[in-house]
Amino acid sequence: MKAVRLHAYHQLPVVEDVPEPTVKGPFDVLVRVGGAGVCRTDLHIVEGQWAQAMAPPLPYTLGHENAGWVQDVGSAVSSVAVGDTVILHPTPTCGLCQACRAGNDMHCANSSFPGLSGDGGMAEFLLTSERACVKLDPATRPQDVAALADAGITAYHAVRKAVPLLYPGTTAVVIGAGGLGHIGIQCLAALTATKVIVVDRNPDALKLAEQIGANETVVANGAQVQAVQDLTGGRGADVVFDFVAEQGAEQDGFAMTAPAGSYFVIGYGGTVQIPTLDIISTERNIVGNIVGTYNDLAELMVLAQAGRVTLHTRTYPLDAAVDAIQDLDAGRVRGRAILVP
Repeated sequence: MKAVRLHAYHQLPVVEDVPEPTVKGPFDVLVRVGGAGVCRTDLHIVEGQWAQAMAPPLPYTLGHENAGWVQDVGSAVSSVAVGDTVILHPTPTCGLCQACRAGNDMHCANSSFPGLSGDGGMAEFLLTSERACVKLDPATRPQDVAALADAGITAYHAVRKAVPLLYPGTTAVVIGAGGLGHIGIQCLAALTATKVIVVDRNPDALKLAEQIGANETVVANGAQVQAVQDLTGGRGADVVFDFVAEQGAEQDGFAMTAPAGSYFVIGYGGTVQIPTLDIISTERNIVGNIVGTYNDLAELMVLAQAGRVTLHTRTYPLDAAVDAIQDLDAGRVRGRAILVP
């Protein structure tokens, strides 16, 4: 089968032929990939930022946002069958450790992370586990929802955590209306009654934000912190969702947060530098966010199949994976890039 393989860090991956994976364990599920998202995390992987944390053996297949159709199943699989349309939680988990028992399966002590720790889904087939599969309406096109598997539940997970803080009369700021941010805006509109202010340097991204739930938009032209202060009566936002968290956005995010408010960090790559006095004197919180849970993905798919959260995508054939990665890196992709084998 064809797969997008990373052979060395700081070098672009290549599309090449590799053996097709096969079902071996009783709970294994082989999926014929119908859509694989191209994520900024893939750029960070190529740059080597995940090398120490995940230490995957090179070469390996990229791709951690995957949806498709069940091709084969292990002997004990009962919740999905051959032919089912599925979206895959990005981390197959054990179901037995304390984190899994508590519903925090993204912190599973025994999980793998296809696309980061080993072979992922930028390929014709992906081997995963039954626990990772969320069954979809058969009419769903995998390419339309694939990016919800990671970008979607990362954004949803952050918003879901913040829901108790965002009662009517509050204000939320979203920094970055790109691949994750445009999903987060829709989740805020679906789950809360908060006023949503979106900050982005790209006017086209702000136009999209206005169409999908933003109440106000701010161009990140150097005066964005003051603009947010002006829109909130000088107070700042009750919750700031930072989907960028690099190139200075991480400092803006904390500065935009109101006293006793919360700064939710979802993007990464930068370094937050804050005097501890500024944290204790204002009682502002800094909240980290990683990929969401299996239940987050199941809930998000309810919203997606009801049309309340939609992905704005640009599709590429699998052979054009390098083009998709370069377009994303150059800022030429609005929303999400999706590979279709």
